[in-house]
Amino acid sequence: MQNSSSFSYSTQRKMEGPSEIGLIGENFDAGLMGRMRDDEYESRSGSDNFEGASGDDQDGGDDQPQRKKRYHRHTPHQIQELEAFFKECPHPDEKQRLDLSKRLALENKQVKFWFQNRRTQMKTQLERHENIMLRQENDKLRAENSLMKDAMSNPVCNNCGGPAIPGQISFEEHQIRIENARLKDELNRICALANKFLGKPISSLTNPMALPTSNSGLELGIGRNGIGGSSTLGTPLPMGLDLGDGVLGTQPAMPGIRPALGLMGNEVQLERSMLIDLALAAMEELLKMTQAESPLWIKSLDGEKEMFNHEEYARLFSPCIGPKPTGYITEATRETGIVIINSLALVETLMDANRWAEMFPSMIARAINLDVISNGMGGTRNGALQVMHAEVQLLSPLVPVRQVRFIRFCKQHAEGVWAVVDVSIEIGHDAANAQPFMSCRRLPSGCIVQDMPNGYSKVTWLEHWEYDENVVHQLYRPLLSSGVGFGAHRWIATLQRQCECLAILMSSSISSDDHTALSQAGRRSMLKLAQRMTSNFCSGVCASSARKWDSLHIGTLGDDMKVMTRKNVDDPGEPPGIVLSAATSVWVPVSRQRLFDFLRDERLRSEWDILSNGGPMQEMVHIAKGQGHGNCVSLLRANAVNANDSSMLILQETWMDASCSVVVYAPVDVQSLNVVMSGGDSAYVALLPSGFAILPDGHCNDNGCNGTLQKGGGGNDGGGSLLTVGFQILVNSLPTAKLTVESVDTVNNLISCTIQKIKASLRVA
Repeated sequence: MQNSSSFSYSTQRKMEGPSEIGLIGENFDAGLMGRMRDDEYESRSGSDNFEGASGDDQDGGDDQPQRKKRYHRHTPHQIQELEAFFKECPHPDEKQRLDLSKRLALENKQVKFWFQNRRTQMKTQLERHENIMLRQENDKLRAENSLMKDAMSNPVCNNCGGPAIPGQISFEEHQIRIENARLKDELNRICALANKFLGKPISSLTNPMALPTSNSGLELGIGRNGIGGSSTLGTPLPMGLDLGDGVLGTQPAMPGIRPALGLMGNEVQLERSMLIDLALAAMEELLKMTQAESPLWIKSLDGEKEMFNHEEYARLFSPCIGPKPTGYITEATRETGIVIINSLALVETLMDANRWAEMFPSMIARAINLDVISNGMGGTRNGALQVMHAEVQLLSPLVPVRQVRFIRFCKQHAEGVWAVVDVSIEIGHDAANAQPFMSCRRLPSGCIVQDMPNGYSKVTWLEHWEYDENVVHQLYRPLLSSGVGFGAHRWIATLQRQCECLAILMSSSISSDDHTALSQAGRRSMLKLAQRMTSNFCSGVCASSARKWDSLHIGTLGDDMKVMTRKNVDDPGEPPGIVLSAATSVWVPVSRQRLFDFLRDERLRSEWDILSNGGPMQEMVHIAKGQGHGNCVSLLRANAVNANDSSMLILQETWMDASCSVVVYAPVDVQSLNVVMSGGDSAYVALLPSGFAILPDGHCNDNGCNGTLQKGGGGNDGGGSLLTVGFQILVNSLPTAKLTVESVDTVNNLISCTIQKIKASLRVA
């Protein structure tokens, strides 16, 4: 384990789709985050090459002897140049290939075969996409055909209502009976859905003509009459708003958007209607719960903290998604903060799944849009309603990822005042396909955003969950019950930190703390590489579905250690072979601030890091990401024991806010870093992350409750901290090799030894 090259970093594949963060303040570059992600994923193909004919220009004959292919891996610079040329000219002639081979120090046939393979790969991707679309259409036709056959196989007698032979009735009557049976079946399913949403039974004998028609407008601001004419929303919202164009199906379907949750016919009509009613009720609940002097919150004697009033909530609201499941507990928090982002930019970020996940990278492991019921009206997000799926994580292997499917509704209440609300759903065929380990529900939660001068916004955030406490480790139950783990304080703190980082990144002036000579492009490439490093660290710790991991269950390690493995064959962002990830969490009787300062100090690195070669490290590059000195990306160099060690640097990212502290690092070779610092593509830098996440322990002491964050707080809470340690190690460079017990024991010993050294240095038991 003394060889630093055994550590390297893994990459995270982000979801496709536009992901540029909206305007920050008044001068925000709306395409910034999108360009950063596009730069990261472009030029990934064609990184490897084989000698021998291949691709769409291959001329093979039976009489040609088969030659053994030799494997080549191009350098990041070569791949970048080849990809750039491929974009301009996918079919270079002999002269152009010769010029490229001379300029990139490659053989002419290597250039030729690279372009052949690249064209073949692009053609294969297009064909695969076309096949998927055709397969989906074929499955749809098969399903419709099967339904028609089933209906025709059971005709009904006109006189007695029993089974009948088709020859006994006319063809027209036979078709009417089939349609009648289908409509009855749909009505029963619709009543079951309404019962699930409204929490009260609705008879299937109710007059179906009371259902809303497809051309009726939806006035979200003043509510809407439900079935039978009674209001389902109680007190109407203060402002009127039509949902927008084409909500109920009179407008042609949008390209790429399927009907709500895949249902058809009248069921789509009523299900959309119930989703809209649910969104309206959730919005009304959000507005009441975020009022400044609401009786739903009880303030402490010092006025700094507030507790949720469960009795008042039960009196004011009926459960909009049904009663609380048996064994679930409730957590509810709210927080207000000032953020460097205007309301329109924040709303656009929240309504886009990819941009939402990028704004909260340590919290959202994965997010996707499932359905779009309305895009809003007037070219804005006013009235936008969509169905989403998300995985919300806490940086510890002892806390399961919260998987939730919900609707997100956005509404403008005044000039510069917006509200975005979420609420869980489990309806239609998706309820049958729900993940068996879903153990939480998101009650109406969201934020109120109000514009402030100079491009700032005042954000009031509400988080309201119900979850099964039995799936959470005993060590983290106080933290979650205090509302800090997934509470509003964490969302506000992360939003403030991310917006501050983006504002600094877009600033034309260099911070006084940044003593590097990097260009703006170099700084962005370095920050993008650090972002990938930290995202992969979170994936290895929390075991989300953002990356594919295979869990290992080894009895000797105990329940507190999570060990996973994955095989990398063609991902240029991490070394090829078998990667082992191990993580655990422990309680340390040290404040979060003290522990964070110790771990990020390069002068004390030798006390716990084997990569330090037994001495202090030197900071070579420092890129500030916030006003605090601890929020930065840096390059560290250890004392060189021999000449080979001088070719390796440590890339490190550290940040701290009111909810969490993180120190993530990875060894990277100097040659790859030189490409990145000059503004080159960072996607081909292979690395594997290791690091630490520090959280308050949630216990109370004489100074108050550690789990309840003070306004404007940092990490100076008393008591102890919850320390998560995670390592990702390349155990074998051959992807076909088998994982050995010795490899698992090695990484387990490494984590145990690191924790012991940290405790010894801090003089704690």
